[in-house]
Amino acid sequence: MTDAPLPATAKAREKGRWERFRESDFFYAFKRSPVALVSFGVVSVLVLSAIFAPLIAPTNPFDPASLDLMNGFTPPMEPNAFTGSSFLMGTDDQGRDVFSTILYGMRISLFVGAAAVLFAMVLGIVMGLISGYFGGWADTVIMRVADVQLTFPSILVAMLIFGIAKGVTPIEYRDQMAIWVLILAIGLSDWVQFARVVRGATLVEKNKDYVAAARLIGRSPWAIMTRHILPNALSPVLVIATISLALAIIAEATLSFLGVGAPPTQPSLGTLIRIGQGFLFSGEWWILFFPACTLLALALSVNMLGDWLRDALNPRLR
Repeated sequence: MTDAPLPATAKAREKGRWERFRESDFFYAFKRSPVALVSFGVVSVLVLSAIFAPLIAPTNPFDPASLDLMNGFTPPMEPNAFTGSSFLMGTDDQGRDVFSTILYGMRISLFVGAAAVLFAMVLGIVMGLISGYFGGWADTVIMRVADVQLTFPSILVAMLIFGIAKGVTPIEYRDQMAIWVLILAIGLSDWVQFARVVRGATLVEKNKDYVAAARLIGRSPWAIMTRHILPNALSPVLVIATISLALAIIAEATLSFLGVGAPPTQPSLGTLIRIGQGFLFSGEWWILFFPACTLLALALSVNMLGDWLRDALNPRLR
């Protein structure tokens, strides 16, 4: 006897996740978009370069034992007049290889940006769910706080939070906690947009029949919010998170450029740009140029990828 052929639904179940993803409209739209392909390629190269910086970088620029001041201010691809060493992107005033500093600095920028967006997303989702589901005084308090925060530029809010958090941190721990304080400051300045989007989705979803059925069988409010309402609000949240990642990286670079971000012992791309800006008009253009181009490529590619993701997940544009 031969087995009867499986119905279409059974065949679909037998397919792996990768096969279903390859056959989805999302992957088809991704393959057909040059902007998405180029942006994803640039982001992948930069992220992988930052992750594997210890393997790619010729030197560890933050190891004082590996520095030679005689290599300072060496132009790109030119031999140093004293040591004869040449560097792909030149060296800075301390003799550090600019290419190596970019790879290590990009690790700090990406970590701060991703951690800040994750913190802002979690906080915003929780506040949005509580505000939209319960309403009443909880909704009033949360939304009024959000409205007040929106009246100030996010970079000023981040600077205020950074200053307060750093002020209450003991002096001996300030350099060690500077990165975490920076994440806290950027995250607290960006949670509002997540909260407003989730609140709007919650107000729509909580009046639908499936939520009423979940209440009828005795599901707790927290289970209803996380298991039933939240999945229907994840698409816009993911789009906002992607775009916010580029803004968080720029915010970190801005704070570090102003001298209130990453400490000198753990310089990010913003710190490297601040260092290079001091030597721009003396002829050492490469100290500023290459970190600035890296930051521009990273922020622009992440932002363009987020714009494409917003269009791809918008059902009105399908």
